[in-house]
Amino acid sequence: MERRLSEFFTPETAEKAGMTAREGGSDPMITGLEYDSRLVKPGNLFFALSGLHTDGHLYINEAIAKGAAAVVCEADKKITDAAGISDKTVVLKVKNSRFAMSPVASAFYNFPSRHLCVIGVTGTEGKSTTVSLIWQLLRLLGKKAGFISTVQHSLGDEALDNTEHQTTPEATAVQRMLREMADNGCEYAVLEASSHGLSPRTNRLGGIQFCCAVFTNVTHEHLEFHGTFEQYRDDKANLFRALDDCANNNHAHKPFGIINIDDKSADYFAKATQQKTAGFSAKGKEAALSLKSIESSAWGNWYDVAAEGEKDFLIIRDRLPGAFNAGNVLAALLAVSGVLELPVNKIAALVPGLKPVRGRMNAIDKGQPFEVVVDYAHTPSSFNTIFPPLRKRLNKKGGRIISVFGSAGERDTQKRPEQGKIAAEYSDIIILTDEDPRGEKPMDILEEIARGVETEAAAIFKRGENLFLIPDRPAAIRRALSLARPGDLVLLLGKSHENSIIYADHVMPFDEIAETEKALGEMGWK
Repeated sequence: MERRLSEFFTPETAEKAGMTAREGGSDPMITGLEYDSRLVKPGNLFFALSGLHTDGHLYINEAIAKGAAAVVCEADKKITDAAGISDKTVVLKVKNSRFAMSPVASAFYNFPSRHLCVIGVTGTEGKSTTVSLIWQLLRLLGKKAGFISTVQHSLGDEALDNTEHQTTPEATAVQRMLREMADNGCEYAVLEASSHGLSPRTNRLGGIQFCCAVFTNVTHEHLEFHGTFEQYRDDKANLFRALDDCANNNHAHKPFGIINIDDKSADYFAKATQQKTAGFSAKGKEAALSLKSIESSAWGNWYDVAAEGEKDFLIIRDRLPGAFNAGNVLAALLAVSGVLELPVNKIAALVPGLKPVRGRMNAIDKGQPFEVVVDYAHTPSSFNTIFPPLRKRLNKKGGRIISVFGSAGERDTQKRPEQGKIAAEYSDIIILTDEDPRGEKPMDILEEIARGVETEAAAIFKRGENLFLIPDRPAAIRRALSLARPGDLVLLLGKSHENSIIYADHVMPFDEIAETEKALGEMGWK
C-alpha cells in the first residue's frame, strides 16, 4: 500500500497524533510504516520509539540511510547526529511517538474499523478462547470474519499460529491486519484486547471503533506495567469507553457490551460506557444467560442455561475440556447474538461444532495409562479456576495431580508465592520449572514460588520427594511423566501454545505439546 503523506497525515491526524512541529516541506510517497530501523524499506515512515532496552531515536539516521522518507520522533528528544536528515526528509515531532502510531496507522490504512464490526474481548483470563469461539460461531453462521489473539490470527481465511509472545500487536500491525480483513471481504473482526494494548501508554488499540466489548474477568496481573490493580482495571475499561466513541461516530452497527456479572468489577465496567450491556453468569445469577447446572468431563461439558425471556432451559453441549469454558461459551453466544441480532437459541445449536483452542486444556493421549493436559494458566485466578474441578474429578478415581509450572521473569512478582500456595492446595506433586526467565535468574524465580508451596503445606511437600525445582523445562516434563501412575493427571501449565522460552542471553525454541509427545514416545507411548 502506498499513499502520499498529505493524503493521510491531515491536520486531523496531526492533532490526534499530538504533533507539535513539522520539518521538511516535501510530500513523499509513503510505502509503509515501521518502528524497527532494521526492517525499514525505501519510502517507509519510521517511528522512533522510546523503549525499555533502547531508544529508537538513536537509530533515526540508520532508518534514513535505508530509505525512510519521513520520521516521527518525540519533540523533547535530542537527536545526537542529524547528519542523515536531508531537506527531503520530513520530520514530524510529536509528544509521544508510540501513542502517535495508532492514529497515524489508522489514517494510513484508511480507517479500517469504520468498515468492520469490531468485537473486542478483554479480561485477565478467557480472552483467547472467547475470541476464538466468537470467530468460529460467526463462520458457522456463514459470516466472513477475521481475528487477532494470543494464540492465532485470521485475516478472513483459516487461522494461523501467532509466533510472537504478544497478545495485542503494535498499532501499525493491528491497523494493517484490520485493513487486510476489510479488503478480504470480512464483515467482522474479533480482537483480543489486552490491558497493555488498551493502555494510553502504548495506545495499540487507540481510535478503533469497537461495536461490541466483552469483559470476562479482572484479577491480580501485570502490576509490573500498570503499577496498581486499580490502574490495571481502568486500562481494561477503555474497551468499554470506546463503545461511546463508536456510537458518536454513527457506525453502522449499534455498540453494546457483554459483562461477566460474577466478577466483583462487573459494575465498574458497565458504568464505563453509556451503551447498553448484557450480563452472563456461570454461577446461576440472574442474567441474560445464566448457567444453572453443568456436568464436566475430560472431553467436554453438558449444561443447562436459563436465557432471559425464555421459559425453558437451553441444553448446551460443548467439546471444550474444562468446566470454566461454560462462561466463555455464554459470552460468545451473547456477543454473536448481539452483532447479528439473532436469538441465542438459534446460535446455541452450533456450540457442539466449536473446537478448543490450542494449548487451552489440551489433552495429550498416546495411549498412556494417565492423563496429560496442557493449559496456559499462569495467574493465581486461573489456577483457582482450573484446579478445583480437576481435583474433584481425580478424587473420584483416586488419581493424583502432578503439576508442572513456573512464572515469567520481569513480570509481576507478587503472584509467584500465591501460585505456589494454590498449587499446593490441590496438587500431590509439584515440579517448578522455567517459563520465561528473561533477565532474572531462573532459580530465584522458582524459589519465590516454592516459598508459597512450603508456607501453605510445609508438612506435606518435601523437596526431592514431591516438590522439585528443575529449571530445564524438557527435563521437568520428563520427571513428571516418569512419576505418573495409572489414573494420575500430569498438568503442564504456563507455556501452552507459545513457541519459545526467553532467557537473558538467548531464546530457546520450545513447543510444550510437541515436547511432551516426544517424551511420551521415549517412554514407549506412541
